[in-house]
Amino acid sequence: MRVVFVHGACVRDGSWWWHRTAELLQVEGVSSVAPALPSCGEAGLPAGAGGPGLPEDVEAVRQVLLDGDEPTVVVAHSYGGIVTAEAAAGVGSVRHLLLVSSYLPEVGQSLSEFGDGSPAPFLDVDPDAGTFGVRPELLADTFLQDCDPEVRARAAGHLARQSVQVTGQPVMAAAWQQVPSTYLVCARDRGTPPPLQREYARRAGSVVELDTGHHPFLSRPAAVRDLLLGL
Repeated sequence: MRVVFVHGACVRDGSWWWHRTAELLQVEGVSSVAPALPSCGEAGLPAGAGGPGLPEDVEAVRQVLLDGDEPTVVVAHSYGGIVTAEAAAGVGSVRHLLLVSSYLPEVGQSLSEFGDGSPAPFLDVDPDAGTFGVRPELLADTFLQDCDPEVRARAAGHLARQSVQVTGQPVMAAAWQQVPSTYLVCARDRGTPPPLQREYARRAGSVVELDTGHHPFLSRPAAVRDLLLGL
């Protein structure tokens, strides 16, 4: 078994965001990888107007999923669920999807359809540059309030400006309709309110809850490890 971690919006260095859980899985003999998302400027091309968007993110993740036939669990965090819906479709090695405070879009749906049409207060949108990002001064209290001081201090160095076009680009497939899925509700999430998560989770095959903020794989890595080993 291997795990493919797909990170959320407005961050880079996916292996850092997942490292606490990945290290615990490695001890159990489970390998993992965290693909780079081009729309976050991780593939050498700058994010922004005319830059990489959702199709490029989908292709990057799909290439990793197709690299070998080992049974795979895909863990998608937040925006990563949009990417995974299309990237994992039709990939025979993918045996389970774990959506963490995330989305299960129907074919033709985009990220923007899961909101109320206005940017969240913790986001900074630059329409001229065509990018958006998390306001650094709001990062810790919104997304990492239950993480230890070291994580909170280092996280800002792994933020990224992302191409805003990803919010309106629709997915062309819905892997969760074909592959068993579990939704992890983060019950103390201040970024994606738990009532919304529970609404999104209705499309998943099963639902579990942890009493965590937006990043349980950093604040409660052993709990996430155990959930993955159970899958």
